[in-house]
Amino acid sequence: MRQLTKAESIIMVAGAVLMAVAAVAYVFAIRKPAAWTMLVGTGAFVAMQMRQTYHGNNLTIRRLRSIMTIGNIFFVTAALLMVENAHQFLLPKFMENGINGYNAYVHYIHNNWVVALLVGAVIELYTTHRISSELDKEAKKL
Repeated sequence: MRQLTKAESIIMVAGAVLMAVAAVAYVFAIRKPAAWTMLVGTGAFVAMQMRQTYHGNNLTIRRLRSIMTIGNIFFVTAALLMVENAHQFLLPKFMENGINGYNAYVHYIHNNWVVALLVGAVIELYTTHRISSELDKEAKKL
C-alpha cells in the first residue's frame, strides 16, 4: 500500500477533523458555514485517501479498496446533501409540482445527509480495519 507523505497525511487528518466539526456545527444550528466546511473537509479527505493506492496481488485488499471507494462516494453524497439542506438550491424545482414536490424534497433530501454520512463512516471503519489486518498478514508471509 502506498504510504502518504507527511503533508498528505496532515491534509487527510485535517479533512477528517473538518468533517467531524462540520457535522457537530450543523447540529448546533450553524448550518451554512458547516455545510461548506463539510464539503471542503470531505474533498480533502477523499482526495488523500484515493492517493493511497495498492499495487499488490492480494485480491482481498483490492476488493476492500473498491468498497472503500463506495464509502467515499457516500461521504461526498453526505456533503452535497448537507449543502443542499442548508441552502435549499433545489427546493424551487421541487415546488413546481406543488405539495407533492415538497413531499418528495423532504423525502429524498431533507436531513438525509446524516444517513449517507453514517453509511460512509461504517464502511470506512470496516475497510480500514480489514485492510490493516490483511496488510499485516501479507507482511508476515514475506
